[in-house]
Amino acid sequence: MKKERFWVSGMTCAACSARVEKTVSKLAGVESATVNLLTNSMEVSYNSSTLSSNEITTAVENAGYGAGIKEDNTSDNYPNKTSKLSQNKSANKGVKNDKTRLIWSIIFLLPLFYISMGHMMGLPIPHFMHGTKNAIAFAFTQFLLVIPIVFINFNYFKNGYKNLFRLSPNMDSLIAIGCTASIVYGMFAIYRIGYGLGHNDLALVEKYSMDLYFESGGTILTLITLGKFLENRAKNKTTDAITKLINLRPQTATVIRNNKSVEVPIEQVLSGDTVIVKSGDSIPVDGVIVKGSCTVNESMITGESIPVDKTIGDTVIGATINKNGYIEIQATKVGENSTLNQIIKLVEEASATKAPVAKVADKISGVFVPIVITIAVLSATIWLLLGKGVEFSLTTGIAVLVISCPCALGLATPTAIMTGTGRGALMGILIKSAEALENACKIDTVVLDKTGTITLGKPQVTDITAIDISHKELIDISASIEILSEHPLAYAVVEYGKKNNYTKLEVTNFTNYGGMGVAGIINGKKIFAGNLKLMNDNKVDISLYNQQVNNLADNGKTPLFFAMNGNLIGIIAVADTIKESSKSAIKELQGMNIDVVMLTGDNKTTATAIGNSCGITNIIAEVLPQDKEKAVRELQHNNRVVAMVGDGINDAPALAKADIGIAIGNGTDIAIDSADIVLVKNNLIDIIKLIQLSKKTMRNIKENLFWALIYNSLGIPLAAGVFYGILGWQLNPMFGATAMCISSVCVVTNALRLRTFKPRFKYININQSVTDDNHNTLVAVTENRKEDNKMAKTVIIEGMMCPHCSGRVEKVLNQIEGITATVDLENKSATIIGDISDDTIKAVITDAGYTVTEIK
Repeated sequence: MKKERFWVSGMTCAACSARVEKTVSKLAGVESATVNLLTNSMEVSYNSSTLSSNEITTAVENAGYGAGIKEDNTSDNYPNKTSKLSQNKSANKGVKNDKTRLIWSIIFLLPLFYISMGHMMGLPIPHFMHGTKNAIAFAFTQFLLVIPIVFINFNYFKNGYKNLFRLSPNMDSLIAIGCTASIVYGMFAIYRIGYGLGHNDLALVEKYSMDLYFESGGTILTLITLGKFLENRAKNKTTDAITKLINLRPQTATVIRNNKSVEVPIEQVLSGDTVIVKSGDSIPVDGVIVKGSCTVNESMITGESIPVDKTIGDTVIGATINKNGYIEIQATKVGENSTLNQIIKLVEEASATKAPVAKVADKISGVFVPIVITIAVLSATIWLLLGKGVEFSLTTGIAVLVISCPCALGLATPTAIMTGTGRGALMGILIKSAEALENACKIDTVVLDKTGTITLGKPQVTDITAIDISHKELIDISASIEILSEHPLAYAVVEYGKKNNYTKLEVTNFTNYGGMGVAGIINGKKIFAGNLKLMNDNKVDISLYNQQVNNLADNGKTPLFFAMNGNLIGIIAVADTIKESSKSAIKELQGMNIDVVMLTGDNKTTATAIGNSCGITNIIAEVLPQDKEKAVRELQHNNRVVAMVGDGINDAPALAKADIGIAIGNGTDIAIDSADIVLVKNNLIDIIKLIQLSKKTMRNIKENLFWALIYNSLGIPLAAGVFYGILGWQLNPMFGATAMCISSVCVVTNALRLRTFKPRFKYININQSVTDDNHNTLVAVTENRKEDNKMAKTVIIEGMMCPHCSGRVEKVLNQIEGITATVDLENKSATIIGDISDDTIKAVITDAGYTVTEIK
């Protein structure tokens, strides 16, 4: 199956997206089709051998909309930033066009409103339009003023009637029918006024002079345009996260070519190039430091504001800021393979997907407009038959049409999903689909891999016991065979060997026993290296060392056994340090009534020791890689919603099987590809943030759907006159149009609240020290809260426009002795800890070229 993204133009409401989705889904060879009204995009999975992309676009065009393949790349190795930015410019241009139409509509609506309603308010109107004898001038002037408003907003009529004649009416159809009815009735009234004046029937003239509907038609069109302008402006903010990420990437890079430093466009940087990054510059591409050291602000990628120290051998991520220090990096990931572009791609793809909860809204939207048109016609007809007259009946029908736009229903889900996934990305949580975001709030069991997930994944050799051979021989044999293995424990043995200058021996007939160890032949002798199960399977007796092995395991150390020709020759103990963040995260998860399970291939004693040290009681140990998936499946059979968290190749099947697969950001590509969610920071605390973000997003979606459905459930009966006989209520079409606009704007605005989402913790002190894999502090230590709070100051700064600005302000502040400063670009503020006067703060920031507006 081939998955491809398309752009779709001409969609104005949920009925349009439902129509397009239904049309494409019917095509032979289409497995699934998902249309996103918010982004005007469509994602289709189809069999490319039976269906082409051109046939898909043709089907969409036949349904009355425009379509084409969504191009993301300009070349094989670099994403088209220009095209992505042009999409944002296009969206901004759409808002600008809405604003222009709105302004001109208001210019013609104001005199129209004044002429039609002025006399009712006691306002003077021109003499030639005053009185029964001047009724033609009074009516015809209003007609002339409404015509420009119609042409300014002619798209509603063009699209509305086109879709109506295709038997797929949408929001524009409702507006077009309602406005046409009011304007045509007004034209009819002009003829009746003319007839009355010609036959001296002043009563007829008086009646139809008061029955003109030109101001209603003009007002409805203007209010709809106002609503669209506010709605589109708010919708654009839901893509702020993607726009911010796109804008982070620098446009040029300084590379060393022919022993000279040359500034080249970012598109020309190749993998393997040496790139120079000076203090204060953005790092252009992902790479490894080959010269120098620096402090890097990675907040734009990981969400953490605390800078990270980097030196030779450390990796750096493109678009992060080199706060101070000079470095040269070797580019490893450029173009579409870079971390930033992968994040952008994931956020865009997640925004294009549809959450299961959206299916309810889709089904309603698919039949909504035809039902509304039917209700409008029936309402007008029934009231006409009941003798309420043409004016009352027409008012009722038009009110039903203009209040019933399904925009709010169609925007309820995609706005929240896009804002939620964007907010997650800015916190370092990459969510691959709307379904994953929805299901995350249902998690009741979190399964954690041990090595690299709970622990740092960088074990070290702690104990060595050589048996019947020398210590040097054991190091040479163990390092020589383990260097061929990819297991983290094997890596620890090899690193220990390198530090002790081991002699590399030739290994032949190498065999990897998944989950148990390795084997090979060295100097004609059969060597086994691995865990207890490997020894038992090959009948290697270790009974004399059971007590020693048990003691090692009790202390959380993993014993590795080495045998030669069936005899034990050594035991090497390896220990892996538990991340500080793991203990806090596990306690927090348990406080949320989520069961935490540790799943590991390590022996039970060692696993229990590590589990006890971080508060996990449910431990599944001695599990082979192929059995991890089975363990997850067994938990699911107990009606649990399982999230699997892992980082290795052996975790991939379990990640794929789990209800939610969560990959640690520095894990293998296979693990990340198999997962639904990626944690960029390799910090388990982000699981709590993910679950809370999911709950907040789902609550937001349900609020949006509830109010959209309630709005229509109450609005349509009110407009149809159901309450007229009981309470005497009749809805003016102009108020109906206003209510419809407000409903859409409210839904989008409600979704935008997710941009301010901040996690809350019961047991994690946000001021406690939490470190990452490289022991870099992620959260500043605060020993004495009261004292530090007195010394902490928040400074509001004007003029910071980009990461370069915030980096410069942070740099100059931190150059002050005894001061620690963190700058938040999004909130235009700086947090300063230390003894410093307000005047000094203002002077330093002003000298840097920025303005301090408030210090608190």
